[in-house]
Amino acid sequence: MMTATHLQDRTELHNGVKMPWFGIGVFKVEEGPELVNAVKTAIAHGYRSIDTAAIYGNEEGVGEGIRQGLQEAGISREDLFVTSKVWNEDLGYEETIAAYEKSLSKLGLDQLDLFLIHWPVEGRYKEAWRALETLYEAGRVKAIGVSNFQIHHLEDLMKDAKIKPMVNQVECHPRLTQKELQSFCRAHGIQLEAWSPLMQGQLLDHHLLKDIAKKHGKTAAQVILRWDLQNGVITIPKSTKAHRIAENADIFDFELTNEEMAQIDALNENTRVGPDPDNFDF
Repeated sequence: MMTATHLQDRTELHNGVKMPWFGIGVFKVEEGPELVNAVKTAIAHGYRSIDTAAIYGNEEGVGEGIRQGLQEAGISREDLFVTSKVWNEDLGYEETIAAYEKSLSKLGLDQLDLFLIHWPVEGRYKEAWRALETLYEAGRVKAIGVSNFQIHHLEDLMKDAKIKPMVNQVECHPRLTQKELQSFCRAHGIQLEAWSPLMQGQLLDHHLLKDIAKKHGKTAAQVILRWDLQNGVITIPKSTKAHRIAENADIFDFELTNEEMAQIDALNENTRVGPDPDNFDF
């Protein structure tokens, strides 16, 4: 499995757009200086991918962090990969296009690198997907994809889609390894991306992960993030603390053995910390 050897390494999506293997997520980080600093710090540390969503209510702060971060790092907007997502109440053709423009305006950007349907709301995601295809074909967005889609959602979407999703961002960590979904996505050229890769901190004291970490002179968090990359999964750990932002990204100077990868895979229990994509009511 080809894996990233540097924080700025990218994988090529099926439409030729290159997306960083590693990025920062800002779920539940409220507007304010902490958020702006987190984004700015990530860019200063060499992160080139930033993931937000309309429902996080923090696109303005993310945009501010991006502007300050670009200026301080002396890099251009083209060097960054920015993702946002359309929320459930906006899943309709016109509504989704309007939601895209609203996200752009809050972020202060001309276009997004990736726009995702946040959840597979039954009976509504196909119209939203048609809107994403329209935005994509008009050159308004570089790549389009989905989030929290199971295999049957993807099959259903692709029956009518002109363009298949480039990315599927799902909950993925050693307790929810998503192997079947991963195989399905790989077979269809859809890049899998992990949200909540550290299971919201619940795995950081796990004895196996700590043992493996010790062998490599790393932390359990770094081992999990490395496991993602070696599985060919894009990962976007969330943190607002500068030392943690730096630590999370310090995973390119070691490699997990096949045995260690298998041991981590074996921790799977199909346990979620987030909602079940087949059973949610929002």
